[in-house]
Amino acid sequence: MKIQEIKDQFNSCSPEDLPRLMEAYSADERSGVQAEIARAKKRLEALEKEKERTRALQQYERKYESAGFVCGIDEVGRGPLAGPVVAGAVILPRDCGILYLNDSKQLSARKREELYEVIMREAVATGIGYASPARIDEINILQATYEAMREAIGKLAVKPDILLNDAVTIPGVNIRQVPIIKGDAKSVSIAAASIIAKVTRDRLMVQYDSVFPGYGFAANKGYGAAAHIEALKQLGPTPIHRRSFIKNFMEGSNE
Repeated sequence: MKIQEIKDQFNSCSPEDLPRLMEAYSADERSGVQAEIARAKKRLEALEKEKERTRALQQYERKYESAGFVCGIDEVGRGPLAGPVVAGAVILPRDCGILYLNDSKQLSARKREELYEVIMREAVATGIGYASPARIDEINILQATYEAMREAIGKLAVKPDILLNDAVTIPGVNIRQVPIIKGDAKSVSIAAASIIAKVTRDRLMVQYDSVFPGYGFAANKGYGAAAHIEALKQLGPTPIHRRSFIKNFMEGSNE
């Protein structure tokens, strides 16, 4: 068999079948074939490291699984000048096998999109909550964040028995809560919640970009990028801008 054909086999091979393929070509002394075997070995080693990392991120889920359904909670969008704050709630199955879960900020947009589809397909339950810019202005960003989190919890098809939260304790929720500092990097459930919240909000801001052109919402997602601030000064605020966040930028403007 030609080396390129063997390469194609390795490239299309699932991790589970790699050992069999490596064994099948172990006696082939051609350097190109041996290079493919070496790459396959590194691929398996990297996969094993990721499995170990994921097992470490399941420490809180294992600790509290005896309580019943464990739900991760996280939010995105507390800092932007425009758009809603979005909260995610995710209950993963026990011994969840989803790999590469992490703080959404540590993942590429493409990886977040991939993981979003996996999470939505494999989770026991998911919920998304929103607080609008007007609501943020009305009750402040912290209270609006809590409101979005309560909505996300309320949308779960399965009632959780314990909540793993990224740093906060949510008022007005009669479910046991465990706040975890930097929880989106320490718990698979919180990481999953951060991913679905981030993807949901990013998709929404891309839609807003076509409704309110000129502010670069598709690129900056409502955060205070220089081009966004300049557009704000030149064009004025849109209905999705947080008036309480943009006061300093609007001084001396025609608003």
